Amino acid sequence: MRVSGDLRRGLILAAAKRCFARHGFAGTTTKRIAATAEISEALLFKHFASKSALYAETLTDTCQADPCLQRLLSLEPSTATLVTLVREMVRHFLEAARSPEQEEAQRMRLLASSYLENGEFARLLYDKIGGLIGPVFSASIERAVAAGDAARIGSDPLNLFWFAHHTVLMSALTRLPAVPCLSYGNAADLERQLCQFILRGIGLTEAAIAFHLDGELSPNSGQSVTAESA
Repeated sequence: MRVSGDLRRGLILAAAKRCFARHGFAGTTTKRIAATAEISEALLFKHFASKSALYAETLTDTCQADPCLQRLLSLEPSTATLVTLVREMVRHFLEAARSPEQEEAQRMRLLASSYLENGEFARLLYDKIGGLIGPVFSASIERAVAAGDAARIGSDPLNLFWFAHHTVLMSALTRLPAVPCLSYGNAADLERQLCQFILRGIGLTEAAIAFHLDGELSPNSGQSVTAESA
């Protein structure tokens, strides 16, 4: 029976997920994936240009099936959604740093090593991440600016997402080694500090940060939250 291109692609992805889960990125070869999918390597490369491309696609496929991420992406763009996205991103990376042997931590290492090589994996992954999260983040920035909860920073809201992403990624990478490169002082307060730093950097007002991040207005802010925030 002739298999359609979409079905063949799905079968390859399913085989790749099993191989990556069992052997990791470094321990998985395209030859192994092709054998698992019961096809030739040549046919595999007709659908995916490289192992990195295939790995990035499996990550995207997994993310799209994640109900927690889907819940975040289904939120109405707003100041509250913007704060939630930043908070969840910070928690995600810091949790990965606390569990250095987990799959997410391994992906962080792979991403970092990609910068020092040809950058293929990083480019592919960023393209996928930007396509998934970028639209709701950018729309939420626009809503926050329109509501008076944020000042406009630059002309491209998506850049602010990447600035936030790179900030928390680098912070997490410093904590991946068995002996962290930085202790950041009071580690218990790190999540809140990172969130505040990022939210200020992307233009949110102190009042909006206090209301949405802490659940109450800062008594010293001297500002009121907009009707949308309230």
